[in-house]
Amino acid sequence: MTARKKKIHFISLGCPKNRVDTEVMLGVSGLSGYRAVEDAHDADVVVVNTCGFIGPAKEESIDTILEMAKLKEQGSLDRLVVAGCLSQRYASELAVEMPEVDHFLGSSDMLKLGAILEDPKHAPRMLVGNPAEWTLRATDPRLPSLSRHSVYVKIAEGCNRTCAFCAIPTFRGKQRSRRIDDVVAECERLVAEGAVELNLISQDTISYGRDLGGGEGLAELVRRVADVKGVRWVRVFYLYPETLKPALVELFASHPRVLPYIDMPLQHASDRMLKLMRRGHGIDRQRKVVETLRTKIPNLVFRSAFIVGHPGETDEDFEELVRFVEWAELDRVGVFTYSHEEHTRAFEMDDDVPAKVKKARSRKLHAVQRAITRKKTKALIGREVDVLVEGVSGESEFLLEGRWWGQAPEIDGKVYLANGTAERGEIRKALVTSAAEHDLVADLADAEGLLPEPPPGAKRVKRKEPLRLRTL
Repeated sequence: MTARKKKIHFISLGCPKNRVDTEVMLGVSGLSGYRAVEDAHDADVVVVNTCGFIGPAKEESIDTILEMAKLKEQGSLDRLVVAGCLSQRYASELAVEMPEVDHFLGSSDMLKLGAILEDPKHAPRMLVGNPAEWTLRATDPRLPSLSRHSVYVKIAEGCNRTCAFCAIPTFRGKQRSRRIDDVVAECERLVAEGAVELNLISQDTISYGRDLGGGEGLAELVRRVADVKGVRWVRVFYLYPETLKPALVELFASHPRVLPYIDMPLQHASDRMLKLMRRGHGIDRQRKVVETLRTKIPNLVFRSAFIVGHPGETDEDFEELVRFVEWAELDRVGVFTYSHEEHTRAFEMDDDVPAKVKKARSRKLHAVQRAITRKKTKALIGREVDVLVEGVSGESEFLLEGRWWGQAPEIDGKVYLANGTAERGEIRKALVTSAAEHDLVADLADAEGLLPEPPPGAKRVKRKEPLRLRTL
Protein backbone atom coordinates (compact mmCIF):
# COMPACT_ATOMS: atom_id res chain seq x y z
CA MET A 1 0.00 0.00 0.00
CA THR A 2 1.30 3.46 -0.93
CA ALA A 3 1.96 5.73 2.05
CA ARG A 4 -0.33 8.72 2.43
CA LYS A 5 1.22 11.88 1.02
CA LYS A 6 1.54 14.43 3.81
CA LYS A 7 -0.21 17.77 3.46
CA ILE A 8 1.13 21.26 4.07
CA HIS A 9 -0.51 24.68 4.28
CA PHE A 10 1.26 28.02 3.79
CA ILE A 11 0.23 31.44 5.11
CA SER A 12 2.15 34.30 3.51
CA LEU A 13 1.95 37.67 5.24
CA GLY A 14 3.39 41.05 4.26
CA CYS A 15 4.80 42.21 0.96
CA PRO A 16 5.15 40.56 -2.47
CA LYS A 17 8.83 39.92 -1.70
CA ASN A 18 7.66 37.71 1.15
CA ARG A 19 5.29 35.93 -1.18
CA VAL A 20 8.17 34.99 -3.47
CA ASP A 21 9.94 33.49 -0.44
CA THR A 22 6.78 31.54 0.40
CA GLU A 23 6.65 30.24 -3.17
CA VAL A 24 10.22 28.96 -2.81
CA MET A 25 9.18 27.07 0.33
CA LEU A 26 6.17 25.76 -1.56
CA GLY A 27 8.57 24.36 -4.16
CA VAL A 28 10.79 22.88 -1.44
CA SER A 29 7.78 21.16 0.14
CA GLY A 30 6.88 19.53 -3.17
CA LEU A 31 10.39 18.14 -3.54
CA SER A 32 10.08 16.81 0.03
CA GLY A 33 6.96 14.83 -0.87
CA TYR A 34 4.29 17.14 0.54
CA ARG A 35 1.04 18.22 -1.09
CA ALA A 36 -0.15 21.80 -0.55
CA VAL A 37 -3.73 22.27 0.71
CA GLU A 38 -5.84 25.41 0.93
CA ASP A 39 -7.26 24.84 4.42
CA ALA A 40 -5.03 24.73 7.48
CA HIS A 41 -7.47 22.30 9.12
CA ASP A 42 -6.57 19.71 6.47
CA ALA A 43 -2.80 20.06 6.89
CA ASP A 44 -0.20 18.03 8.74
CA VAL A 45 2.22 20.96 8.71
CA VAL A 46 1.52 24.71 8.63
CA VAL A 47 4.15 27.27 7.67
CA VAL A 48 3.52 30.92 8.58
CA ASN A 49 5.81 33.27 6.64
CA THR A 50 5.77 36.40 8.77
CA CYS A 51 6.26 40.13 8.30
CA GLY A 52 8.24 42.09 10.89
CA PHE A 53 8.28 45.53 9.28
CA ILE A 54 6.00 47.69 11.45
CA GLY A 55 3.76 47.32 14.47
CA PRO A 56 0.47 46.32 12.77
CA ALA A 57 2.26 43.78 10.56
CA LYS A 58 3.99 42.24 13.58
CA GLU A 59 0.67 42.01 15.42
CA GLU A 60 -0.93 40.27 12.44
CA SER A 61 1.94 37.79 12.30
CA ILE A 62 1.72 36.99 16.03
CA ASP A 63 -2.06 36.64 15.91
CA THR A 64 -1.77 34.25 12.96
CA ILE A 65 0.85 32.13 14.73
CA LEU A 66 -1.33 31.87 17.83
CA GLU A 67 -4.35 30.93 15.74
CA MET A 68 -2.37 28.10 14.12
CA ALA A 69 -1.06 27.04 17.54
CA LYS A 70 -4.67 26.42 18.62
CA LEU A 71 -5.05 23.94 15.77
CA LYS A 72 -2.00 22.14 17.06
CA GLU A 73 -3.41 22.05 20.58
CA GLN A 74 -6.63 20.58 19.21
CA GLY A 75 -4.65 17.76 17.62
CA SER A 76 -5.40 18.53 13.97
CA LEU A 77 -1.85 19.70 13.24
CA ASP A 78 1.42 17.81 13.66
CA ARG A 79 3.95 20.60 13.22
CA LEU A 80 4.01 24.41 13.17
CA VAL A 81 6.83 26.28 11.38
CA VAL A 82 7.36 30.04 11.59
CA ALA A 83 9.52 31.69 8.92
CA GLY A 84 10.43 35.12 7.60
CA CYS A 85 11.15 38.58 8.91
CA LEU A 86 9.55 38.34 12.36
CA SER A 87 11.55 35.24 13.32
CA GLN A 88 14.70 36.78 11.84
CA ARG A 89 14.21 39.98 13.80
CA TYR A 90 13.09 38.46 17.13
CA ALA A 91 14.52 34.93 17.05
CA SER A 92 15.57 34.66 20.71
CA GLU A 93 12.38 36.28 22.04
CA LEU A 94 10.05 34.08 19.97
CA ALA A 95 11.97 30.94 20.92
CA VAL A 96 11.14 31.58 24.58
CA GLU A 97 7.67 33.09 24.26
CA MET A 98 6.24 30.67 21.69
CA PRO A 99 7.04 27.11 22.83
CA GLU A 100 4.20 25.82 20.67
CA VAL A 101 6.23 26.59 17.52
CA ASP A 102 8.28 23.56 16.44
CA HIS A 103 10.76 25.29 14.11
CA PHE A 104 11.87 28.82 13.22
CA LEU A 105 13.33 29.87 9.87
CA GLY A 106 14.73 33.34 9.19
CA SER A 107 14.29 35.66 6.22
CA SER A 108 16.90 33.83 4.11
CA ASP A 109 16.37 30.27 5.23
CA MET A 110 13.69 29.15 2.80
CA LEU A 111 15.66 26.18 1.47
CA LYS A 112 16.17 24.81 5.02
CA LEU A 113 12.48 23.88 5.15
CA GLY A 114 13.45 20.66 3.37
CA ALA A 115 15.46 19.50 6.40
CA ILE A 116 12.42 20.04 8.64
CA LEU A 117 10.00 18.20 6.36
CA GLU A 118 12.27 15.26 5.59
CA ASP A 119 13.53 14.61 9.12
CA PRO A 120 11.46 16.65 11.59
CA LYS A 121 12.61 14.79 14.69
CA HIS A 122 16.26 15.59 14.10
CA ALA A 123 15.95 19.03 12.49
CA PRO A 124 17.03 21.87 14.84
CA ARG A 125 14.27 24.02 16.27
CA MET A 126 16.16 27.23 15.48
CA LEU A 127 17.21 27.48 11.83
CA VAL A 128 17.59 31.25 11.75
CA GLY A 129 20.80 32.06 9.90
CA ASN A 130 22.63 35.10 8.57
CA PRO A 131 20.23 36.98 6.26
CA ALA A 132 23.11 37.71 3.85
CA GLU A 133 23.72 34.01 3.20
CA TRP A 134 21.01 33.51 0.57
CA THR A 135 19.93 35.24 -2.61
CA LEU A 136 17.20 33.80 -4.79
CA ARG A 137 18.39 31.87 -7.86
CA ALA A 138 16.60 30.73 -10.99
CA THR A 139 17.37 27.13 -10.01
CA ASP A 140 15.55 27.40 -6.66
CA PRO A 141 12.35 25.29 -6.60
CA ARG A 142 9.79 28.09 -6.71
CA LEU A 143 6.10 27.50 -7.49
CA PRO A 144 3.97 30.66 -8.14
CA SER A 145 0.93 30.60 -5.88
CA LEU A 146 -1.41 33.42 -6.96
CA SER A 147 -1.60 33.13 -10.73
CA ARG A 148 0.58 31.63 -13.40
CA HIS A 149 -0.33 34.54 -15.69
CA SER A 150 0.95 37.35 -13.44
CA VAL A 151 3.98 36.70 -11.24
CA TYR A 152 6.48 38.58 -9.12
CA VAL A 153 10.18 38.35 -9.93
CA LYS A 154 12.53 39.29 -7.09
CA ILE A 155 15.65 40.87 -8.56
CA ALA A 156 17.59 41.59 -5.34
CA GLU A 157 17.60 40.97 -1.59
CA GLY A 158 18.28 43.42 1.22
CA CYS A 159 18.89 47.17 1.22
CA ASN A 160 21.80 49.57 1.70
CA ARG A 161 19.70 52.65 2.56
CA THR A 162 19.63 54.15 6.06
CA CYS A 163 16.14 55.66 6.14
CA ALA A 164 15.44 56.69 9.72
CA PHE A 165 12.10 54.90 10.03
CA CYS A 166 13.09 51.55 8.50
CA ALA A 167 14.63 48.50 10.18
CA ILE A 168 14.63 46.26 7.12
CA PRO A 169 18.42 46.32 6.52
CA THR A 170 18.91 44.97 10.07
CA PHE A 171 17.00 41.75 9.34
CA ARG A 172 17.19 41.46 5.56
CA GLY A 173 20.86 42.37 5.22
CA LYS A 174 22.70 44.50 2.70
CA GLN A 175 21.64 44.61 -0.94
CA ARG A 176 22.47 41.52 -2.97
CA SER A 177 21.49 41.82 -6.63
CA ARG A 178 20.94 38.77 -8.79
CA ARG A 179 22.87 38.52 -12.05
CA ILE A 180 20.88 39.58 -15.12
CA ASP A 181 21.32 36.20 -16.79
CA ASP A 182 19.90 34.47 -13.72
CA VAL A 183 16.84 36.76 -13.58
CA VAL A 184 16.24 36.32 -17.31
CA ALA A 185 16.50 32.54 -16.97
CA GLU A 186 13.77 32.59 -14.31
CA CYS A 187 11.61 34.89 -16.44
CA GLU A 188 11.95 32.60 -19.45
CA ARG A 189 10.79 29.66 -17.34
CA LEU A 190 7.85 31.60 -15.89
CA VAL A 191 6.73 32.74 -19.35
CA ALA A 192 7.02 29.17 -20.65
CA GLU A 193 4.69 28.18 -17.78
CA GLY A 194 2.10 30.78 -18.82
CA ALA A 195 3.15 34.16 -17.36
CA VAL A 196 2.27 37.19 -19.48
CA GLU A 197 2.91 39.84 -16.79
CA LEU A 198 6.24 39.98 -14.93
CA ASN A 199 6.40 42.27 -11.89
CA LEU A 200 9.99 43.14 -10.93
CA ILE A 201 10.43 43.76 -7.20
CA SER A 202 13.12 44.33 -4.58
CA GLN A 203 13.53 46.55 -1.54
CA ASP A 204 15.38 49.29 -3.46
CA THR A 205 14.92 48.57 -7.15
CA ILE A 206 16.67 51.68 -8.48
CA SER A 207 19.89 50.46 -6.84
CA TYR A 208 19.80 47.14 -8.66
CA GLY A 209 23.25 46.06 -9.86
CA ARG A 210 25.33 48.61 -7.98
CA ASP A 211 26.80 45.84 -5.85
CA LEU A 212 27.67 43.75 -8.91
CA GLY A 213 29.78 46.05 -11.03
CA GLY A 214 30.39 45.33 -14.69
CA GLY A 215 27.55 47.47 -15.99
CA GLU A 216 24.67 45.29 -14.75
CA GLY A 217 22.18 48.06 -14.03
CA LEU A 218 18.41 48.34 -13.87
CA ALA A 219 17.90 49.65 -17.42
CA GLU A 220 19.77 46.70 -18.93
CA LEU A 221 17.87 44.25 -16.72
CA VAL A 222 14.47 45.70 -17.63
CA ARG A 223 15.33 45.66 -21.33
CA ARG A 224 16.50 42.03 -21.19
CA VAL A 225 13.37 40.94 -19.30
CA ALA A 226 11.09 42.84 -21.69
CA ASP A 227 12.77 41.09 -24.61
CA VAL A 228 11.91 37.62 -23.27
CA LYS A 229 9.82 35.95 -25.96
CA GLY A 230 6.17 35.72 -24.96
CA VAL A 231 6.05 38.32 -22.18
CA ARG A 232 3.41 41.00 -22.70
CA TRP A 233 3.71 43.31 -19.68
CA VAL A 234 6.75 44.17 -17.55
CA ARG A 235 6.04 46.21 -14.43
CA VAL A 236 8.71 47.72 -12.14
CA PHE A 237 8.07 48.30 -8.42
CA TYR A 238 9.70 50.41 -5.69
CA LEU A 239 11.89 52.96 -7.43
CA TYR A 240 13.73 55.36 -5.17
CA PRO A 241 13.24 59.12 -5.90
CA GLU A 242 16.64 59.86 -7.32
CA THR A 243 17.68 60.95 -10.80
CA LEU A 244 16.69 58.18 -13.20
CA LYS A 245 19.06 57.32 -16.00
CA PRO A 246 17.80 58.38 -19.47
CA ALA A 247 18.00 54.78 -20.71
CA LEU A 248 15.55 53.66 -18.02
CA VAL A 249 13.16 56.55 -18.62
CA GLU A 250 13.22 55.76 -22.34
CA LEU A 251 12.17 52.17 -21.63
CA PHE A 252 9.17 53.38 -19.64
CA ALA A 253 8.35 55.89 -22.38
CA SER A 254 8.63 53.77 -25.49
CA HIS A 255 9.22 50.04 -25.01
CA PRO A 256 6.00 48.26 -26.04
CA ARG A 257 6.19 45.76 -23.17
CA VAL A 258 7.50 47.97 -20.35
CA LEU A 259 4.45 49.48 -18.71
CA PRO A 260 4.53 53.26 -18.09
CA TYR A 261 3.67 52.55 -14.45
CA ILE A 262 5.87 54.08 -11.75
CA ASP A 263 5.72 52.91 -8.12
CA MET A 264 7.94 55.34 -6.18
CA PRO A 265 7.46 55.67 -2.39
CA LEU A 266 8.27 59.34 -1.70
CA GLN A 267 7.48 59.22 2.07
CA HIS A 268 7.24 63.01 2.62
CA ALA A 269 7.50 66.41 0.95
CA SER A 270 8.90 68.73 3.61
CA ASP A 271 12.62 69.48 3.48
CA ARG A 272 12.77 69.17 7.28
CA MET A 273 11.10 65.78 7.28
CA LEU A 274 13.05 64.43 4.33
CA LYS A 275 16.21 65.28 6.25
CA LEU A 276 14.93 63.77 9.52
CA MET A 277 13.91 60.66 7.59
CA ARG A 278 17.43 60.45 6.11
CA ARG A 279 16.07 60.24 2.58
CA GLY A 280 19.16 61.78 1.02
CA HIS A 281 17.40 64.46 -1.02
CA GLY A 282 15.21 67.54 -0.65
CA ILE A 283 11.87 68.61 -2.02
CA ASP A 284 13.37 70.43 -5.03
CA ARG A 285 14.88 67.23 -6.40
CA GLN A 286 11.73 65.30 -5.56
CA ARG A 287 9.59 67.75 -7.52
CA LYS A 288 12.04 67.61 -10.41
CA VAL A 289 11.85 63.81 -10.51
CA VAL A 290 8.04 63.91 -10.63
CA GLU A 291 8.04 66.61 -13.31
CA THR A 292 10.60 64.73 -15.43
CA LEU A 293 8.63 61.48 -15.32
CA ARG A 294 5.34 63.24 -16.09
CA THR A 295 6.92 65.08 -19.03
CA LYS A 296 8.90 62.27 -20.60
CA ILE A 297 6.64 59.23 -20.12
CA PRO A 298 3.35 59.43 -22.07
CA ASN A 299 0.24 58.08 -20.30
CA LEU A 300 2.18 57.65 -17.05
CA VAL A 301 0.40 56.04 -14.10
CA PHE A 302 2.20 57.11 -10.92
CA ARG A 303 1.76 55.46 -7.52
CA SER A 304 3.47 56.57 -4.30
CA ALA A 305 3.33 56.24 -0.51
CA PHE A 306 3.75 58.69 2.36
CA ILE A 307 4.29 58.45 6.12
CA VAL A 308 2.46 60.77 8.51
CA GLY A 309 3.31 61.27 12.17
CA HIS A 310 7.05 60.64 11.95
CA PRO A 311 8.93 62.07 14.97
CA GLY A 312 9.39 65.80 14.55
CA GLU A 313 6.55 66.29 12.04
CA THR A 314 4.87 69.63 12.73
CA ASP A 315 1.58 70.97 11.41
CA GLU A 316 3.58 73.04 8.93
CA ASP A 317 5.47 69.97 7.69
CA PHE A 318 2.22 68.12 7.21
CA GLU A 319 0.62 70.98 5.31
CA GLU A 320 3.64 71.02 2.98
CA LEU A 321 2.97 67.36 2.32
CA VAL A 322 -0.69 68.08 1.57
CA ARG A 323 0.26 70.85 -0.86
CA PHE A 324 2.69 68.53 -2.61
CA VAL A 325 0.05 65.82 -3.03
CA GLU A 326 -2.36 68.40 -4.44
CA TRP A 327 0.33 69.66 -6.83
CA ALA A 328 1.63 66.26 -7.95
CA GLU A 329 -1.82 64.78 -8.70
CA LEU A 330 -0.48 61.25 -8.44
CA ASP A 331 -2.77 58.50 -9.62
CA ARG A 332 -2.70 56.53 -6.38
CA VAL A 333 -1.20 57.05 -2.93
CA GLY A 334 -0.80 54.84 0.10
CA VAL A 335 -0.79 56.64 3.47
CA PHE A 336 0.97 54.99 6.40
CA THR A 337 0.93 56.08 10.03
CA TYR A 338 4.41 56.11 11.53
CA SER A 339 5.34 53.07 13.62
CA HIS A 340 8.06 53.54 16.28
CA GLU A 341 10.45 50.67 15.55
CA GLU A 342 13.48 49.63 17.59
CA HIS A 343 16.84 49.38 15.80
CA THR A 344 16.05 52.44 13.67
CA ARG A 345 17.44 55.98 13.80
CA ALA A 346 13.97 57.38 14.42
CA PHE A 347 13.60 55.17 17.50
CA GLU A 348 16.26 57.34 19.14
CA MET A 349 13.87 60.31 18.78
CA ASP A 350 10.76 60.98 20.86
CA ASP A 351 7.60 59.58 19.26
CA ASP A 352 6.18 63.06 19.77
CA VAL A 353 3.17 63.19 17.45
CA PRO A 354 0.05 62.18 19.44
CA ALA A 355 -1.86 59.16 18.12
CA LYS A 356 -5.02 61.19 17.52
CA VAL A 357 -3.01 63.73 15.48
CA LYS A 358 -1.50 60.92 13.39
CA LYS A 359 -4.97 59.56 12.68
CA ALA A 360 -6.33 63.00 11.78
CA ARG A 361 -3.45 63.65 9.39
CA SER A 362 -3.90 60.25 7.80
CA ARG A 363 -7.62 60.90 7.27
CA LYS A 364 -6.97 64.31 5.73
CA LEU A 365 -4.29 63.08 3.35
CA HIS A 366 -6.49 60.16 2.33
CA ALA A 367 -9.35 62.57 1.62
CA VAL A 368 -7.16 64.86 -0.50
CA GLN A 369 -5.85 61.95 -2.55
CA ARG A 370 -9.25 60.29 -2.82
CA ALA A 371 -10.61 63.25 -4.77
CA ILE A 372 -7.63 63.15 -7.13
CA THR A 373 -7.88 59.39 -7.67
CA ARG A 374 -11.62 59.59 -8.36
CA LYS A 375 -11.07 62.31 -10.96
CA LYS A 376 -8.40 60.29 -12.72
CA THR A 377 -10.40 57.08 -12.65
CA LYS A 378 -13.55 58.80 -13.97
CA ALA A 379 -11.46 60.22 -16.84
CA LEU A 380 -11.06 56.66 -18.12
CA ILE A 381 -14.76 56.41 -18.99
CA GLY A 382 -15.08 56.13 -22.75
CA ARG A 383 -11.48 54.98 -23.24
CA GLU A 384 -10.36 51.67 -24.65
CA VAL A 385 -7.87 49.90 -22.38
CA ASP A 386 -5.98 46.61 -22.49
CA VAL A 387 -7.17 44.27 -19.74
CA LEU A 388 -5.49 41.14 -18.38
CA VAL A 389 -8.40 38.77 -17.75
CA GLU A 390 -8.12 37.02 -14.38
CA GLY A 391 -11.26 34.88 -14.41
CA VAL A 392 -14.81 34.87 -13.09
CA SER A 393 -15.53 37.78 -10.76
CA GLY A 394 -16.07 37.36 -7.07
CA GLU A 395 -18.89 39.93 -7.41
CA SER A 396 -20.98 37.78 -9.76
CA GLU A 397 -20.61 34.53 -11.67
CA PHE A 398 -21.98 36.40 -14.71
CA LEU A 399 -19.02 38.79 -14.80
CA LEU A 400 -15.38 38.39 -15.61
CA GLU A 401 -12.75 40.49 -13.88
CA GLY A 402 -9.25 41.58 -14.62
CA ARG A 403 -6.90 44.56 -14.53
CA TRP A 404 -5.98 47.14 -17.10
CA TRP A 405 -2.25 47.85 -17.30
CA GLY A 406 -2.59 50.87 -14.97
CA GLN A 407 -3.68 48.58 -12.12
CA ALA A 408 -0.97 46.61 -10.34
CA PRO A 409 -1.80 43.21 -8.83
CA GLU A 410 -3.58 43.21 -5.46
CA ILE A 411 -3.32 46.96 -4.72
CA ASP A 412 -4.96 49.01 -7.48
CA GLY A 413 -8.48 47.69 -7.97
CA LYS A 414 -10.20 45.66 -10.70
CA VAL A 415 -11.90 45.94 -14.06
CA TYR A 416 -15.28 44.18 -14.16
CA LEU A 417 -16.08 42.94 -17.65
CA ALA A 418 -19.81 43.14 -18.21
CA ASN A 419 -20.15 41.00 -21.33
CA GLY A 420 -18.29 38.61 -23.58
CA THR A 421 -16.13 35.59 -22.89
CA ALA A 422 -12.40 35.21 -22.45
CA GLU A 423 -9.86 32.83 -21.00
CA ARG A 424 -7.77 33.56 -17.92
CA GLY A 425 -4.46 35.08 -18.92
CA GLU A 426 -5.72 36.70 -22.11
CA ILE A 427 -5.01 40.39 -22.67
CA ARG A 428 -8.03 41.88 -24.40
CA LYS A 429 -9.27 45.33 -25.32
CA ALA A 430 -12.23 46.73 -23.40
CA LEU A 431 -14.21 49.96 -23.42
CA VAL A 432 -14.58 51.57 -19.98
CA THR A 433 -18.22 52.40 -19.33
CA SER A 434 -18.25 53.21 -15.60
CA ALA A 435 -15.84 54.00 -12.79
CA ALA A 436 -15.71 54.19 -9.02
CA GLU A 437 -12.70 55.31 -6.97
CA HIS A 438 -10.52 52.31 -7.81
CA ASP A 439 -12.59 49.91 -9.92
CA LEU A 440 -13.89 50.08 -13.48
CA VAL A 441 -16.67 48.46 -15.48
CA ALA A 442 -15.95 47.80 -19.15
CA ASP A 443 -17.35 46.13 -22.24
CA LEU A 444 -15.05 43.35 -23.41
CA ALA A 445 -13.95 43.30 -27.04
CA ASP A 446 -14.11 40.03 -28.93
CA ALA A 447 -11.01 38.03 -29.85
CA GLU A 448 -10.51 40.22 -32.94
CA GLY A 449 -10.60 43.37 -30.85
CA LEU A 450 -14.09 44.47 -31.90
CA LEU A 451 -16.38 45.94 -29.26
CA PRO A 452 -20.09 45.07 -29.06
CA GLU A 453 -22.24 47.22 -31.33
CA PRO A 454 -25.31 48.96 -29.89
CA PRO A 455 -28.72 48.13 -31.46
CA PRO A 456 -29.60 50.03 -34.70
CA GLY A 457 -30.41 53.67 -33.97
CA ALA A 458 -29.18 53.43 -30.39
CA LYS A 459 -26.14 55.05 -28.86
CA ARG A 460 -23.77 53.44 -26.41
CA VAL A 461 -24.91 54.43 -22.92
CA LYS A 462 -22.32 54.80 -20.21
CA ARG A 463 -23.53 52.93 -17.15
CA LYS A 464 -23.80 54.96 -13.98
CA GLU A 465 -23.24 52.35 -11.27
CA PRO A 466 -24.30 48.89 -12.53
CA LEU A 467 -22.83 47.09 -9.54
CA ARG A 468 -21.28 47.93 -6.22
CA LEU A 469 -17.61 48.75 -6.66
CA ARG A 470 -14.89 48.99 -4.07
CA THR A 471 -14.38 52.45 -2.64
CA LEU A 472 -11.57 51.67 -0.18
